[in-house]
Amino acid sequence: MSGKLIVFEGVEGCGKTTQIQLCCEWLQSLGLAVVVTREPGGTILGTELRRLLLEKSADKPVAEVTELLLYAADRAQHVAQELQPNLAAGKYILCDRYTDSTVAYQGYGRGLSMSLIDQLNHIATGGLTSDLTIWLDVDVEIGLQRKRGSVDSLDRIEQETIAFHHRVSRGYADLAAANPSRIVRIDGSLSKETVHHFIQKSLRLHFQDLGSQDEV
Repeated sequence: MSGKLIVFEGVEGCGKTTQIQLCCEWLQSLGLAVVVTREPGGTILGTELRRLLLEKSADKPVAEVTELLLYAADRAQHVAQELQPNLAAGKYILCDRYTDSTVAYQGYGRGLSMSLIDQLNHIATGGLTSDLTIWLDVDVEIGLQRKRGSVDSLDRIEQETIAFHHRVSRGYADLAAANPSRIVRIDGSLSKETVHHFIQKSLRLHFQDLGSQDEV
């Protein structure tokens, strides 16, 4: 049996962490082997790259192209070390961010070349795409407000301008419109229980071995 790669995407504070945990518990209750991972930081190398990418440094800012290349390096290691082996072992992988984040943040947010991003994503993934991407759509201001209330300090990306985050949000909307069979939009402003219900329903619709949606 081949595994499944399920990616969770969205702007800051959209609720990915909570929903990934709920989804993991549900899938495990069905007797499935589940792996939870993230980008950046899903490997030992990635953990160090995550620190470099997210630490705030006013006097030595990370150049935009450098940022893009570091994300690509993290992804290449992640695919080779974690994603491919676990998929081959038939596991369900719940991944916090993947290629769509790079398009939304570095493409729409930073304004970097989409053709360059597509090329780097293809190199880093070897063509591996998600079986399903859950886009938790929340208003940018609501998401950032949630984030400020849940952490002691915001990281380098979270501290970007509100205009940057709005561009990222528009990127996700465009991606979902262009990839309706792969990306499912779920209203992330609903209660966590309701959001989880819709995620279960979406996964049952996409993966036959999870049973009928009538069971949700």
